[in-house]
Amino acid sequence: MGTETRTEEQGSTLVDAEGSARALVNAEGSARVLVDAEAGVRRSAEGVAARRALLAHPAVLLVGIVLASLNMRVALASVAPLVGEISDAFGLSATASSLVTSVPVLFLGLGALMAPRLGRRFGAERVLFAALLLLGVGILARVLPSVYALYGGGILVGTAIALLNVLMPGLIKRDFPDRAASMTSVYTGAMIAGATVAAAAAVPLEKALGGGWEASLGFWSLLAAVAALAWLPQVLIARGRTGHEVRAVLAGGARPVSVWRSALAWQVTLFMGLQSLWSYVLIAWMPTIFTDHGMSRSTAGVIFAFNNLIQVAGAFAVPLLAGRMRSQRPLIVLVTTLVAAGYAGLMVAPVEGAWLWSAVLGVGQGGAVGLALTLIVLRAGDAVTAARLSGMAQTVGYLMAAAGPLAAGALHQATGSWTLPICVVLAVCAAALAVGLLAARNRTV
Repeated sequence: MGTETRTEEQGSTLVDAEGSARALVNAEGSARVLVDAEAGVRRSAEGVAARRALLAHPAVLLVGIVLASLNMRVALASVAPLVGEISDAFGLSATASSLVTSVPVLFLGLGALMAPRLGRRFGAERVLFAALLLLGVGILARVLPSVYALYGGGILVGTAIALLNVLMPGLIKRDFPDRAASMTSVYTGAMIAGATVAAAAAVPLEKALGGGWEASLGFWSLLAAVAALAWLPQVLIARGRTGHEVRAVLAGGARPVSVWRSALAWQVTLFMGLQSLWSYVLIAWMPTIFTDHGMSRSTAGVIFAFNNLIQVAGAFAVPLLAGRMRSQRPLIVLVTTLVAAGYAGLMVAPVEGAWLWSAVLGVGQGGAVGLALTLIVLRAGDAVTAARLSGMAQTVGYLMAAAGPLAAGALHQATGSWTLPICVVLAVCAAALAVGLLAARNRTV
């Protein structure tokens, strides 16, 4: 691998939804690159033995991966269609309502800081099992009759998802090195499917269960419990050994790159953060924007689910294109323009063009996150630097994203309209375009 992590012709850059990457070789022998969140560590003898025991039961491992992936967006996507009812139940203002989404996103960033250390200390299987239990507890806490439990449950949910985000891609790379591309597709597909189903089912579940929004939200704790049960055999087999317990030394005694002091690293990180911000504003408020303009809650939930589903197209196509280009500037222009156009549509004709804006935003959102994660790989000079840059971009990016729903809710509350919040997001798109054009240059950290 050279200073530019790029492939030509039949090669491509494959990036998972949380920014982990690993080196692959496709059927034609072309290099494909993803980034392992635990780059720079190597396997111990005990860890290798544990891995062999686990891989003797591949069906159990596959089921565990799919069920865990289904949970990685459910707790976030299931809230958005119900924000209005939750606000009414607790008498929350628009600003306070936005914290229902902002608090979990904030802890996505904070939780990402401790995930690799926990994985090395206790083992990926054990930490993933604990994360699923924590997720189930957090989901149930949010339905208790207390606003403190609502926000406290959000902290647990965000922390649990952060652990899943960081450790799942590395586990796939570790246990399926020859099938990492196909397994990454399974993992990301299950994650998006979970979000889509949760968004579409939120209102129908409320009616079917007859228990209000609490029953609808609490239902998803069952999925977390089933996934935790599927991970239990792996925990017992691995017994906490990670297989990555020995820290590797850089070749030639080279000093690791300090990404925090690199202007290019900050450009990549800021693009990650800005595109995350506009996405989480939609996650928090898209159904509410529709219902505030007269759309039924059930229809708004279905259109929101469609937005989640259509993101697959952008997330799949844009990274493949990016890996074949020396400079990704045209793609930066494309995805930011799509997102800006979709937001402008929500401001001008939110109900009349709802399906169109949802589709345009979906392609732009999926393409933007795929491009942001691809830039982490392309702008890093080696795997260790890529892992450090990935950690920096995830942490700072989610912390930035947490401010989006809160700011949008506060502006909506102050003005009684969605015009100003959307105008601010359009300014965010302009900033993402500017910093993205710098990050897309053919350079490495």
